[in-house]
Amino acid sequence: MKKLFFLLMLFSLTAVVKSAVPCRQNPIKIDTTEVVKIGGIKQFIKLQGTDETKPLLLFLHGGPGTSLIPVADAFTNKLKEQFVVIQWDQREAGETLKLNHSPEELSLGLLQKDTDELIKYLLKKFNRKKLFLVSHSFGSMLGFNFADKHPELLYAFIPISAIVDQRTSEKLTMDMLNKWAKETNNETAVKELALVKIPFEKEDDLFYSQKWLFIHNGVDFAKEDGFKAKYHEWLAVWFPMWKKSVTNNLFKTLPVLRCPVYFIEGNGDQQKSHYLVEDYYKFVKAPKKGMFWFEKSGHTVFNSEPDKLQQVIIEKILPETF
Repeated sequence: MKKLFFLLMLFSLTAVVKSAVPCRQNPIKIDTTEVVKIGGIKQFIKLQGTDETKPLLLFLHGGPGTSLIPVADAFTNKLKEQFVVIQWDQREAGETLKLNHSPEELSLGLLQKDTDELIKYLLKKFNRKKLFLVSHSFGSMLGFNFADKHPELLYAFIPISAIVDQRTSEKLTMDMLNKWAKETNNETAVKELALVKIPFEKEDDLFYSQKWLFIHNGVDFAKEDGFKAKYHEWLAVWFPMWKKSVTNNLFKTLPVLRCPVYFIEGNGDQQKSHYLVEDYYKFVKAPKKGMFWFEKSGHTVFNSEPDKLQQVIIEKILPETF
């Protein structure tokens, strides 16, 4: 009887001690920037979240060379309540470019190595085993490569406006633009689009296709006098790498992903090339996968439907994978 009484008292004391352990009432907020040595150069990251213990979510911007940091607050305000959101300016982009130029020739492989090194740095810094990876457009080439090589380090990969077969996408886009130019009797468009050769081998092939795609989609700055000069500045830096990078066809090279993958695609502009992504979503094998259409968006979903984008990630993807 004494033994039973002693055990009951011990149990009660343990319960009291456990209940006395204070719960974390005030989570530690994180809102900082950091310069990290990645790939032998200084690279800039921005880290934000209301609770630093939340899962990590890293964005891979597109372009190539187009930083998301100047516009990111508009599409991450809710994400920062559920994640530690990390924006990274890749080499030759944004704040990283201000810090230093790349001493090495730009290549897809070089950016993929940077991605690998940064993710492993973040996981070590925060003592985590995995993170969420989001990409936009060209950034998907970095994301798919990492997801293929290191699926064990990802809760999920979330490509927005993914590049899955650029050569086929180019043909579909040019067919659509040529048809539109003729139907609208736009003689300038007909003339300039006739200069474009597929696959895009010259800078002007990409320039004229993009110029008229922008105009077709209602992007007014493509009509401005300085647009061509500004676009050719970008081409001078990125076109050699871009041309070599877009030959990959994921239907042939990546039939299986060993981590969850969720595709986000805007089809508000009704381009047929968007449905290539749907075809790949149906084709690829993955432990979990999903696809979300954004009917009011085109290529830049985060600009046109930021609330829906965050809702999908928080309410659909996060509960399934974390």
